[in-house]
Amino acid sequence: MPPLSDRSAPPLRRIAHLDMDAFYASVELLRYPQLKGLPVVIGGGRRREDDLLGRLNRERPEREWTAQDLHRIPLDFFPVLSGYTGRGVITTATYAARQFGVGSAMGLMKAAKLCPQAILLPVDFDQYRHYSRRFKALITEIAPLMEDRGVDEVYIDFTDVPGGQREGGRVLARLIQKSIFDDTGLTCSVGVAPNKLLAKMASEFNKPNGISIVREDDLESLIWPLACRKINGIGPKADARLKSQGIETIGQLAARDEQWLMDAFGERTGAWLHAASHGRDNRPVVTESEPVSMSRETTFDRDLHAVRDKAELGAVFTKLCEQVAADLQRKGYVGKTIGIKLRFDDFQIVTRDQTIDHYIADASAIRKAAGLCLKRAPLQKRLRLLGVRVGTLLTAEEAKATAHATPDPAGETDLTGQLF
Repeated sequence: MPPLSDRSAPPLRRIAHLDMDAFYASVELLRYPQLKGLPVVIGGGRRREDDLLGRLNRERPEREWTAQDLHRIPLDFFPVLSGYTGRGVITTATYAARQFGVGSAMGLMKAAKLCPQAILLPVDFDQYRHYSRRFKALITEIAPLMEDRGVDEVYIDFTDVPGGQREGGRVLARLIQKSIFDDTGLTCSVGVAPNKLLAKMASEFNKPNGISIVREDDLESLIWPLACRKINGIGPKADARLKSQGIETIGQLAARDEQWLMDAFGERTGAWLHAASHGRDNRPVVTESEPVSMSRETTFDRDLHAVRDKAELGAVFTKLCEQVAADLQRKGYVGKTIGIKLRFDDFQIVTRDQTIDHYIADASAIRKAAGLCLKRAPLQKRLRLLGVRVGTLLTAEEAKATAHATPDPAGETDLTGQLF
């Protein structure tokens, strides 16, 4: 056995959080590069890609406009927010639009007042998923331990990857950034730190297209001056409670006694607040995680009534069930807890669900169970939003292995008695 002095110390834990820059908007700019540098918002229903081309062929017939000409569409042919009326919500916005105070989850009508000249593009989730799979495949070729956190962000364990320790992880982060940009034309921001909590904060330090490194001894200088809301997990209500106690920065939170925090916020939350403020987080990078549920929902352009608009609601309801079923089947899952979500014209939200005795992924079976949930919901007010959810998921293979030898009633699709 070699003497202790000859043994190399274990590598420092280096965890990266990679966040794609204005992902949806950036993907749209690949399609429409003429919009680069302009305020652009993404939101509302998907427009067929040939709508603008069709208008061009009608109004400028001197040439034939095809899908190869998307980058040549004149700026004055794109719709803008000015005068927008409707229920749409912004999914994301370019950095040029954000300078006007426009941001994700904001209503398009409000955004129209802040930035009427912003160009409005519809969402194209198929395209976003395509690029999401593409950049994640590039990452795992370089650093295999990656935790998928959504369409546009991941955690990556740099600890034992070549280059993961150099310059605190900057060398490997730069390689990943370059690989993604060279292959897709998209940029990302990366934060590297001793754990996931600090890495997520660090990825916001230098956006867009930046790299930020937080080392073990950077807590006081880089983290403690930040607002408590910068800790992932502290929401508006918790932040308001902290401020009511004179705690506005992470450093002020770290200065509080752990027992005081546990008395004020509860034992579990108080202990977590104390640990987070001191930069402690032992969560591993999880390379495989199972979804808890799958859902689809839609916000209507106008409020709909359960009786007077029964046919329209029925069609939407069926489509949502079909979409959830397609998601389940594509990903190889089945579920047995079926639920609905309703938002009324006064913005009240109501949910109902039921757990059946067998696993399903069939659209008609989902619709039948969701329809029974609807019967238990108050439907006197007009509806603004409708959603369908399937939870208590298993993979199809697991469900087969645990199935009882009794006939499966999932094929019973009698829809009599449905509300719509």
